[in-house]
Amino acid sequence: MSRPNFEEIKTGNEFNQWYWLKEEMVTICKCSGLPTNGRKFDLRDRIIYALDNDGKLKPEPKKQKTKSKFNWAKSELKLETKITDNVSFGPNFRRFMKSEIGSKFSCHSDFMNWVKTNEGKTLAEAAEKWFELEKRKEDPNFKRKIADNNMLAQYTRDFLTDNKNKTLTDAKKYWNLKKQLPTTNGFVKYESSDLELE
Repeated sequence: MSRPNFEEIKTGNEFNQWYWLKEEMVTICKCSGLPTNGRKFDLRDRIIYALDNDGKLKPEPKKQKTKSKFNWAKSELKLETKITDNVSFGPNFRRFMKSEIGSKFSCHSDFMNWVKTNEGKTLAEAAEKWFELEKRKEDPNFKRKIADNNMLAQYTRDFLTDNKNKTLTDAKKYWNLKKQLPTTNGFVKYESSDLELE
């Protein structure tokens, strides 16, 4: 059973049974008169809602207004600068953290999540936290959580963990086979039975 063309799909449930690339969903949104902004899952939800509601646009939740007016893009950042509710991880923030931590600094999701949930703490405390998070790498069993929307990375990790004798090329091969099959919720996940897909 192969994935149908979008024009043949009548309901959100049908659409959600298949894996779609973000570029494909952007094209579908353009052709359907829907906004093309947002993350991959935003596009998926928008398309599903439109299919089930006569092409209508899914109501967007109101964005919470930030209280702080601090300009993270242009202000001079210091170790005593406090994290605000409108913190931004743009070039100015990254430059500052790199100047304090060194060239090894990377703005990974674990660090950004900590910063976003620690309003009122200082950038000095943020730098300390970065080192603390990095120290976890010394544990050979440590694995950073992969974002839900990065299905390929999660599939690859799970495949290689379960098949020590296989390679990255093998993982990609089985990923390409698996993503063409129907799913229950649009998520492509590794299963040991995938090796029977050839």
